[in-house]
Formats: sequence, structure tokens, C-alpha cells
Amino acid sequence: MDIFDNRNISPMLIAEMKDPFDSPDYIFEIKWDGIRCVSYLGTETDIRNKRNKLMAPIFPELQNLHEQVKVKCILDHELLVLRNGMPKFYEVQKRATMTNPFKIKLSSERYPASIIAYDILYYKDKDITMLPLIERKKYLQDVVIENEMISVSRYIEHNGIMLFDLVKEKGLEGVVAKKKSSLYWQGKRSKDWIKFKVLDTDDCVICGYIIKEKSMTSLIIGQYDEDVLVYKGHVTLGVSLRILNQYNYKVIDYSPFGYIPQGNDNAVWLAPELVCIVESMPTDKGGFRQPVFKGIREDKTALECQV
Repeated sequence: MDIFDNRNISPMLIAEMKDPFDSPDYIFEIKWDGIRCVSYLGTETDIRNKRNKLMAPIFPELQNLHEQVKVKCILDHELLVLRNGMPKFYEVQKRATMTNPFKIKLSSERYPASIIAYDILYYKDKDITMLPLIERKKYLQDVVIENEMISVSRYIEHNGIMLFDLVKEKGLEGVVAKKKSSLYWQGKRSKDWIKFKVLDTDDCVICGYIIKEKSMTSLIIGQYDEDVLVYKGHVTLGVSLRILNQYNYKVIDYSPFGYIPQGNDNAVWLAPELVCIVESMPTDKGGFRQPVFKGIREDKTALECQV
């Protein structure tokens, strides 16, 4: 089956996180804080997230994206909203949950989305996933007509540490190192792609919440160790019930951990279904230091949140 016609690509994923390094065998590019998507661009624009949800109706400002490529192609890219040149994950994620056409239109005018393309999987009528990355990059640079709607991810060779230091200075999320010879394996976690992160970002399951003094809300979070839900503590900064109430969640009358962790006697327990993003300072012990709630993500299941 032609991968363009089938339209069911699961993006290749990063398998490892390491300290920054230099290497002549890798390219290094900025890790953007948005929603990972694949776009099928021919006579129309078809944008899909990692779970194959149609995104073009929610981002109407990108409906003519197919006019910004020279030939029929499939692009792997980040869908993001920039404010003052910086990616704002909350804005793009908030839009991704909208269903009201009027609200979508208002948001698209106020905070227009754009894409940064970093890979191409199909060119004209040919699957090119088995070409080395550095060759795919040449196709990508040739096919895209850049404007405010779409840009091509720039990369540097060899100097991963220098780029990481610059990204850290600018307050961006991190850097991705990709082996020049890497092929594109759909849906696989590849050790050929490595991330350097300025801040640790973890996907966690929301297991409940506690209302604290001054009406502050603290989320109780967990992660799975294979199929066992493990208590990971609380996140309070950035949390509000207003944000949580935008999503469907189910209140339950027992702790989903099978016991009540210390300090959670007054918790409102939730079915472990919603996934959130928690950003924190790196630690050697694998815990969360100064955790900050960064938003809900609907493109990941609870069981994918592994320790």
C-alpha cells in the first residue's frame, strides 16, 4: 500500500537522552515545543497528529499548506504557536482540544500556528524513508517554499555542545542529535536520534488533585512501571482547576495506586486516564525538582507514561 494513500504513518521516535556531545557523524537541530504531526500534501492539506487525529480543521490557517510545497510529499514536522518568537505549548495544545468553529477562528487569528518541518518521508510518488537522513534533508530543503506558515528546521554539523549552550541561553526546550546515516523507521524508538534537554520534561498520569490554601490546586501524578501505576508526587505550579475542567475526567472513590500515599488523605481521586506534561530541573535520582505543569496532552495514553 502506498504510504501517501494509506495515511497511517506513526512517526519515528527518540530512544535516548544524553548529555550534549560533538560528533562529525551527527547533525544537531533545535527541539521545538509543539505537537508532533505528519502532513500529507498533494492537491489538499491533510495534517495528522501521532494518533492519526485530523488537525487541519482545528488549524484552518494552515489549510493551504499544500501550496507551499513544489511536489506531492509527506512531511514530518512540529506544529506550534509562536509568541514573540518563542514556542508556547499551552496555546497550541489548547487549540488542539477546541471543537467550536467560532472559537477556532478567533484563536487562529489571534495566535496563528505554523509548522517547522524536519523530515520528508515521501517525494513525488516515492517512499524515501529508506534513504539516509542527510539525503532526505536535501529533498526537504528543495521541496518547501518557506513563508510565515512553514519553515524548514535548520541544523548544524559536529557542534552539538555549542548549539545546546545557545538553546539553553535562549530558554528553548533542547536539541536533537540525529545520525546522518539514519533511516526512518515508522513508529520505532531509534537510538540514532538522541535528545539533549535543557529541562527534563516527563509525561505523567493525573491520578487526583488536592485543593490547598488560597484555592491552589495540586495534581497527584504517577507513571507506570510496565503495568503498575507508581506514585510520583505532586505538581502545583501552573495548575488550575479551570484548565483541568476543560477535559473529560472521571472521579473515583479509591486511590488508583492501591493505597493512599502519605499526605494525600484529602485527595479527590481520578481514574488514571488523563496525561499531563511536567517540566522540572534535572536530578540524579529521577525525581521532580521544582516541577511545573505545562499542559494536558491527548496524543498519548496513560500506559505510555513509563518510569
